[in-house]
Amino acid sequence: MNKLRCIVVDDEPLAVQMIENYISRTPSLELMASFTDPVEALSQVKSLRPELAFLDIQMPDLSGLELSKMLPENTRVIFTTAFKEYALESYDVDALAYLLKPIRYQKFVEAAEKAINYFNMKEAASAAVQSPKTTSIFIKSDGNLHKVELSDILYISGLKDYLSIRLESQDAPLITHLTMKAAGELLPEGAFMRVHKSFIVALDKIESVTRDNDIVIAGKLIHIGDQYLAAFRKWLGMRSFAPAQDDGLSARCGTV
Repeated sequence: MNKLRCIVVDDEPLAVQMIENYISRTPSLELMASFTDPVEALSQVKSLRPELAFLDIQMPDLSGLELSKMLPENTRVIFTTAFKEYALESYDVDALAYLLKPIRYQKFVEAAEKAINYFNMKEAASAAVQSPKTTSIFIKSDGNLHKVELSDILYISGLKDYLSIRLESQDAPLITHLTMKAAGELLPEGAFMRVHKSFIVALDKIESVTRDNDIVIAGKLIHIGDQYLAAFRKWLGMRSFAPAQDDGLSARCGTV
């Protein structure tokens, strides 16, 4: 894909200069504008149409967390801050990454790779909707882009700042920079489902479901989290000869 259009918003001029320098050194990114005033940034963001916003969290008048909720839907966020305590809150607003100041270039590149992976998968998902013949995506892992057939994916698990993509065709998983929420948004609806805070499964790869609410895929037990149980039961109920019982989901999934 083309370079990601970026903006930088930070009330500290030196911090702005650092991020600007990092963007200039990263071939996949293009700087559209920088702001030390978040209110001014908000007034111009619609005309700039950035795909990626580097936002400081603690700023006067309008915090980065508040600003992130006002950005256009297609603008994704990477937060930058000197305060560790904001990390969990930043993920509540679906940030692609969180960078703690002083930011090392290596960490910046890792965050940029997450953004690139997100937009690559978004592009592939969009193409799949427009053309049913699109059956594969490209995943960046170990510095290389790997073509992955959607039908080859067994399940995806979260590993802190990484995802592990387990494939049917190979023993070793692909490891990539991406959040679980972003992956869930980008994979084709109806073919994959998030069943746990750390797992997304390929629905047609489910072999069985135990009474303990565990999914079995290629011998792997994946527990269904409480918050995902109702949605999974609904999906399973539409594909079972008998409805799932309240005391368990035990079923063979031959009709998946």
